[in-house]
Amino acid sequence: MKELCFATNNRNKIAEVSQMLEGKYKLLSLEDIGCHEELAEDQDTLEGNSRQKAHYVWENYSVNCFADDTGLEVDALCGEPGVYSARYAGPQRSDTDNINKLLQSLQTHDNRRARFRTSITLYLDNQEYQFEGIVNGTIATEYKGNKGFGYDPVFIPEGHDRTFAEMSSEEKNAISHRGQAMQRLIQFLQAQ
Repeated sequence: MKELCFATNNRNKIAEVSQMLEGKYKLLSLEDIGCHEELAEDQDTLEGNSRQKAHYVWENYSVNCFADDTGLEVDALCGEPGVYSARYAGPQRSDTDNINKLLQSLQTHDNRRARFRTSITLYLDNQEYQFEGIVNGTIATEYKGNKGFGYDPVFIPEGHDRTFAEMSSEEKNAISHRGQAMQRLIQFLQAQ
């Protein structure tokens, strides 16, 4: 079984992606490869952040790896929080604080359209590849559901009447931004 490092310390993401890989690859975490430093995310695009993290792991650990960055882009907020989604309410990176700030920012807006976008950068044998996934939807007016993480309790994907946090992980992964990007990554790896 091939090994592939997912350049993240986010256990929720690792669990979600491990389920998507369905045992086809042995997924390694940063901890598994001995990387204990916080990876920088100081680029101004999702693509730039995913590239920065994957390149760092490849350069410093010589491990085939991929990294992602995800942003919630809200129409009424001119694309915010976007690349700052994880730290929208401050450096503490609190999901609750981020959601509360988002809901407060949208109080005076009727347009609640938004999209989740994930960019994945893969470093495989010193070659770089990028994959993207996008899901459109709307922002709920209040928290709904207790599954998932991040903005899942307030994001209702297009064509559905439940938030990601009200869906099972299988339902969410089948339609989510990260699920789409991961499927493109997996299809690419299978063709190698």
